[in-house]
Amino acid sequence: MEKTKKLLIVGIGETAILAHEYFMHDSEYEVVAFLADENFIKADLYRSLPLISINEAFARYDAIEHYMFVAMGSGHLNRDRTNVYYRIKAIGYKFASYVSSYAFVWRNVEIGENCLILENNTIQPFTKIGNNVVLWSGNHIGHRTEIKDHCFITSHVVISGYCSIGEYSFIGVNAAIGDGVVIGKDNFIAMGAVISNSTEDNALYIGNPAVKKSIPAKRFCKVRE
Repeated sequence: MEKTKKLLIVGIGETAILAHEYFMHDSEYEVVAFLADENFIKADLYRSLPLISINEAFARYDAIEHYMFVAMGSGHLNRDRTNVYYRIKAIGYKFASYVSSYAFVWRNVEIGENCLILENNTIQPFTKIGNNVVLWSGNHIGHRTEIKDHCFITSHVVISGYCSIGEYSFIGVNAAIGDGVVIGKDNFIAMGAVISNSTEDNALYIGNPAVKKSIPAKRFCKVRE
């Protein structure tokens, strides 16, 4: 695929390594550097590319010619990734999204910025994916469902039609969400959980059928606010 756009990847963990692999071999973006905060930088190169501080990048790489991608995981209920995303957005950079060529995405699906959508996802008609959302491999997103900003959907999750997934929520491997269910903001849905009824905000759900636990999701994930 011809490289027509230049990309800076923020992060030096496993998610950044995978993002580099996907963008380089399955997108129009050429990765030109990795970015991190100064206290994480131990060398000048990372994966044979320049590794520089985020603050230095603002001066070196023009925001008109370069796109950003924040390649971070779900730490602290997605706050770690989101805080960096907003920090860079305030400077005025554009964000890339990666959508695998091996994903099935219907023609009228809406996808926001700084999204990572990996192989074998099925995203049905009239679905909306917000900004800064991760869909790891092999998920089913049913028709007319909306996944709101800053969510992380792991792998082999089934989200049925007409659902809504609240901001910052995390859904674990092999979880299942029934038709028309509204997942509240700041939910942590554990691996294998089966959700057939709408959930409360800031809640942790485990089991089949899923049960709400007494500890709030933000406390469980050590969210600092």
